[in-house]
Order: sequence, then C-alpha cells, then structure tokens
Amino acid sequence: MNKYKPTKNFLNSENPKRNLNFPVVLLLSIGIFLIINLTGCKVGPDFKSPKASVPQSWASANLTSNKNLKVTVTNTSEITKWWTNFNDALLTELIDTALTQNLDIKIAVTRIRQARESYGITRASLFPSSQVGSSYSHFYQNRPSVDSDSFRAGIDALWELDIFGGNRRATEAAMANINAAIEYFRDVQISLAAEVALNYITLRTLQQQITIATNNLKAQLQTLSISRQRYNAGFVSKLDVANAEAQAATTESQISVLESSKRQIMHNIAVLLGKQPSELLEKLEWKGASEPSIPELNHDIRISIPSELLRRRPDIRRAEAQLHAATAKIGVAVSDLFPKFNLTGNFNFQESSLGELFTHPVRSGSIGPSINWQIFRAGAIRSNIRLQEALRDEAFINYQKVVLNAIAEVENALTSLAREQEHSLALQKAVESNREAVAIAVKLYSEGVTDFLNVINAQRSLLASEDALAQSRKNISTAVIALYKALGGDWSIQPPDITK
Repeated sequence: MNKYKPTKNFLNSENPKRNLNFPVVLLLSIGIFLIINLTGCKVGPDFKSPKASVPQSWASANLTSNKNLKVTVTNTSEITKWWTNFNDALLTELIDTALTQNLDIKIAVTRIRQARESYGITRASLFPSSQVGSSYSHFYQNRPSVDSDSFRAGIDALWELDIFGGNRRATEAAMANINAAIEYFRDVQISLAAEVALNYITLRTLQQQITIATNNLKAQLQTLSISRQRYNAGFVSKLDVANAEAQAATTESQISVLESSKRQIMHNIAVLLGKQPSELLEKLEWKGASEPSIPELNHDIRISIPSELLRRRPDIRRAEAQLHAATAKIGVAVSDLFPKFNLTGNFNFQESSLGELFTHPVRSGSIGPSINWQIFRAGAIRSNIRLQEALRDEAFINYQKVVLNAIAEVENALTSLAREQEHSLALQKAVESNREAVAIAVKLYSEGVTDFLNVINAQRSLLASEDALAQSRKNISTAVIALYKALGGDWSIQPPDITK
C-alpha cells in the first residue's frame, strides 16, 4: 500500500493566531474537495437504454377481426382497470381488495423499502463522516511522584473524495435497484389482478358445471323412472334399469368432484386476498336467481402496437433497470484501479480537570489529505471488472429474453382468443343438436320405438357438450385476461407511500 498523509497541527498554546486559521482552512478544504467530488470524472461505461427488436404489428391480430369479440390495434391500449370491463361487481371488489391486502404485494412493498434504504446507505459515502469521542485516564507514578488526571473530548472527520466516481457509480446502481423494486411491485400487481380474475372465472365455471351436471342428473333420474315403469310392465329387461342407474350414479359422482374443486378455488381466492378461507366462502357462493354465469367481455378490445410493450410491461422496465445497475457496477469495479483520496481532520479538547474541559482547555486540531492506492492485488481488480462486465452482458441477454417472452405472450393470447371463439361457436351448435337428440330419444324410448342405448348415448353427449361449452367460455375469458396481462395490465398504479 502506498500512503502519503501530510498533517498540520494547530495548538492554541503556541500561537493563538494560528487557531483562527483552522476553521478557515477546514472550510476552504471542504469547498475545494466538494467541487472535485461533484465535477470529477466517472470511470466505467455510461448506461444507455437498450434498443429491442420488436415487430411492426401483431401477427395474430387479424385472427380475431371477424369474431364476436373483436380486437383492434391502436397507438395506445385502453386497459386501465381492465377487470371492470367484465361488469362483475364482485370480481372488481375482490381484485381491489387483493391489491391492498395480498401478502406478495406487502413483500414487494418491503423490497422497495429495502432498496431505498440501501440507496441511502450507498449515497452516504458521497458525504463526510464524523464521530465524537471522549476519554478519561488517570496516571500515577511513585518516583518521582506524579498523580494526574486527563480528560479528552473531540471530533474526528473523514471524507473520501470521489474523484474517479466509484461512489457515484455505486449510488447510480442503488438508484437503479430502487426502480427495479418499483417495477417488481407493479409486476406483482398485474400478475395478482390476473390471478384473482382467473380463479374467479374458474369458480364461476365450476359452479356452472355443477348446475349443468345437476340438471342432467334430474333428467337421467326421470329416464330411470321411465325405465323402471317399462321394466315393471314387462316391456324391457333389467338391463335398461341397471344402465340408467349407472349413468345417474356416474353423473352424481362427477358433481362431488366439481364441488371439491369449487371449494379449493374458493380457498385459493381467499389466500390471494390475504384472508382466511372461512371469511369468503359465503360471499363467493352464487347468489343469482338464474343459473351461474361466466363473466364475459361485452365490448371489443383495443390493444397497442408492439413497440408500446417496451413502455407498458413492468417486467421489461425491471429488466432494463437491472441492466442499468449492472452497467454502473462496472464503474465501481474500474474505480479500484485508481487511488483513493481522503480528507481527514480532528479537533480535540484536553484538560486535567473536567470542569475546565470546555472553558479553558488545551485545544488541538489537524486536517490533511491521505492517498490509498492498491498497486498489487494479483489481478483481482481486473478480474472483478471482467466479472461485472459478464454480469452486465447477462443482464442485457435477460432483457432481450423478457422482450421476446412478452411478444410471445401477446401473440399466444390473441391466437387462443380467436381459436377459442371458433371452438365455442361449434360447441353451441353441438349443444343445441344434443338437446334435441335427447328429447327425441326419450320420447321414442317411452313409446317403445327405440332401445335404451340411444337414450344413454344422447344424454352422455349432451352432458359432455354442455360441459365443454362452459369450459370454452371460460377459455375465452381466460384468453382475454391473458391478453390484458401480456399487454402490461394496469401499469399506471403507483406504489404506496412507504414513508408514512
């Protein structure tokens, strides 16, 4: 270590005139070094926002142009509080509650706090540090006889002068980490809103499936009654009754499975809202007079052009902030190649009597620069620079990956929405045909024109098609939610004021 530290002492017992120069010298030194600290160079690369390659238009946008639910591409998306577009008051209430009570949201808030306090710690290195100390000692010697007390109080100050910008680069990285924490908070919000909506739609789908199965069970029990009457009359064999009983029992067993799944989804929603499951069970039960319905969008969707994704998606902005932090850390590593300049100073009071320590003490002070330079570290400094450069390259690749995934998520959602709409239209026709087939089969069977196998097949087909239609409607709403989430959700929501 190469170290040079000239120091000048000021003792009031020798020259009172010099005592007046001490604060002047101190203030002058601070002023000079403040200018150096604020205007000095910053080693390492300056961060520039990365340029991502995005398509000019969405490849799958035209797939939904002629469907019931159309998607149009505009310069800006209209997706603020997108969940209100489903016109379901309970869904809106659940999401609004989750955005304030969810535990992952609270964890994200603590991460913002951590990043801000870490920034405060790092930024403190740009300013002088000082500490106050005091001491007492008693000295005794028998020959010659000496018996004395010594009281001391003073202040010591140290200031690392950031001439090459290492501390400023560290502060820059810490600020980027704050931005990354804020974007993480927003990303959690977007994912949470989508997760609550998906679970809610799954719940309503299960409730509709239970209703469908229950209605089919009633129809199957009526068919069982008819088969028993015909068996008692001697028109059919016991086989028809056994088949009817088996079909009704199978449908009843499916209802039990659906009820179990419904209760589990209710529990999931409660966890997302940060509540005990028992607090929400009654609220989540279907209260409508009609059959349970799956929330559906009742108007077209306007989405932005692909380039807007870079501005809206919090995960992309978070990846950019992480790249910024990694770039700044290269400058921190490079600054270790250069000497460190420090300004040190102290001012002391010393007296043999405690009462005179602050009235007529012996005063002393010193101020002066020091230089520390790591001239040999066996290549560790340059290895650390290369390490930070590799971490920066990884952050850049991760940024590109996040952008690609974001584009793929939008395209997948558009494709799913378009194809599921086609699927749903076909299933609607299948349900209508199967209902007619069941009515005809039951009528012909009761008249003895057809056998019971046709009735069973028709009823099974109806149950399957109605269940598939409910699943398809759920998939359409799920694709809409996935599209809103992929576009960046309601990114305008600001993090809470954590200073209160």
